[in-house]
Amino acid sequence: MVDKSEKFNWLVRAGYLSRAILYSMLGLIALSSAGAISKGTDGIFKAIEDFPAGTAILWLMVIGLFGYSLFRFASPIFDIENNGSDAKGWAKRIGHAGSGVGHAALALSAYQFATTSGGTSGGGGAEAAASGVLSMAFGGTVLGVLGLIFFIVAAVQFKKGISGDFMQRISGSAPDFTRTLGGIGFSARGVVYGVVGWSLIQAGFMSGGAEEVRTLGDALADLAGQGAIFTITAAGLLIFGIFSLILARYRIIPELDRDQGVPQFRTA
Repeated sequence: MVDKSEKFNWLVRAGYLSRAILYSMLGLIALSSAGAISKGTDGIFKAIEDFPAGTAILWLMVIGLFGYSLFRFASPIFDIENNGSDAKGWAKRIGHAGSGVGHAALALSAYQFATTSGGTSGGGGAEAAASGVLSMAFGGTVLGVLGLIFFIVAAVQFKKGISGDFMQRISGSAPDFTRTLGGIGFSARGVVYGVVGWSLIQAGFMSGGAEEVRTLGDALADLAGQGAIFTITAAGLLIFGIFSLILARYRIIPELDRDQGVPQFRTA
């Protein structure tokens, strides 16, 4: 059973707050410092580390991002988002599991910066993981398929941004401009996820090597020479950070019905 206590709810909300910090910093750094964003995900955590009380913020992100990853892992296991068990439902639940893996990795990166001076190379970690996969039998196929999954996730991000169906998971008390912020933010994430997906396809199917694999920050850095596309995407990710801040307060956290065990959403 998923923990339905207020402790679980606050842990999830801390996760959305951490995601808000992460994406806001990603957008701000991209718009204000090309040198920092060229360092990829490391540039984000290094900038946070240099803030007053930066280490405390990093620890908040460690806890929050880990909590958010647990929330996403609860989707395939307990179906707390009520996606169902048909093919479409399982596709969404597996996607949530992928999000759980990604945010757990970000939590680990934040932990490394919180506990050591300068942390470790986020990009290098991604390359090391990719190298390990490529050394396995059919490892290239695994990375390539993962890239195709990222393409699918990117398409889902665009769909969310256009359709606005994410509003079904947000309280009616949220600000009126939430729909606009979410639409822009999800579309920007779609661009970045597409870049990550292409890097995995190159590494897996096109003999590009592990060095082709991109993290969240690396993907945005790759767009740095694309003029307006880079600026719009960076601004969109900043907006997604603001949107995530709203979710930290107004996201409807699902729970299981005590009597029937049927996933339901709260009404407030």
